[in-house]
Amino acid sequence: MAVSRNVSRQIPADARVDRWPAPDGWMLRRFHWPSAGGRGSILFQTGRGDVFEKYLESFAHWHARGWTVSAFDWRGQGGSGRLTPRGDCGHIGDFAAYIGDLRAFVDAWKAETPGPHVVMGHSMGGHLVLRGLVDRAIAPDAAVLIAPMLGVRSALGRMAPTMARLLAGLGDKRRPAWKGNEKPYTTETRANLLTHDPDRYADELWWQAQDPALLTGAPSWQWLVEAFRSMAELEAGPIEAVRTPLLLLVADADGLVDPRAALRIAPRLPDAELLRFGPESAHEILREADPVRSRALGAIDGFLETRAARR
Repeated sequence: MAVSRNVSRQIPADARVDRWPAPDGWMLRRFHWPSAGGRGSILFQTGRGDVFEKYLESFAHWHARGWTVSAFDWRGQGGSGRLTPRGDCGHIGDFAAYIGDLRAFVDAWKAETPGPHVVMGHSMGGHLVLRGLVDRAIAPDAAVLIAPMLGVRSALGRMAPTMARLLAGLGDKRRPAWKGNEKPYTTETRANLLTHDPDRYADELWWQAQDPALLTGAPSWQWLVEAFRSMAELEAGPIEAVRTPLLLLVADADGLVDPRAALRIAPRLPDAELLRFGPESAHEILREADPVRSRALGAIDGFLETRAARR
């Protein structure tokens, strides 16, 4: 079922955006779009610095197929507040805080929405969904990881985690790790790193213009330290124990996350399918040009038909 592009710049009339209290009282900005279609429920979690508005077009696709769709902005970014005096800096003290929020949200979400329950994550969201599965913090019926942040591309190579720890220790760990671009030490524009579709890239800028408080800039040095630590621990962890059916979408030409990490991890997952894209796709697979996006959505729909059957 085709969905009009104009859904990407408006909250659906029958959806709600509100605040959801995490166990420690931190208020997370939540999106919830119920459906009477009876297909089940999807929780979609975005990447670092993202907001759920970026994926309204994909939400509309799934909602049209009968899915109830939910999401929340991660703690410390988007509309879920900041953890640093620099309002545009994405900071976290420990990735365990993300997992704690995810665990609590999924528990409440599963109790309040119809099954089957599917959790999806893009980039950092994909990392946290997989970590949540490995840590047994969440137990959905199926999961989809889209360009998951299981490794990152860095000009410093294997020295990057060590350098992050050293530089974090030279001052306030909450300070921004760099200025400007999504990726430091590169002349490639942020737009080219994310998508080949200029209109979809412009959607993000449009939402930021409507509410500048949604903008999240560079990560903090502590976020970088925690990201490297969490990625290393995840790959070294008991990935083979994850029994949840998984679909991984990987862009081989991804300029932000390192697809080689996903290709190392995927074969270790007992029940996982892998779909790879070539140079036609940048990092944001679901916000790419129509040929890529349509192929990705088709693969997700087919996966859900077989691995998250209607109840």
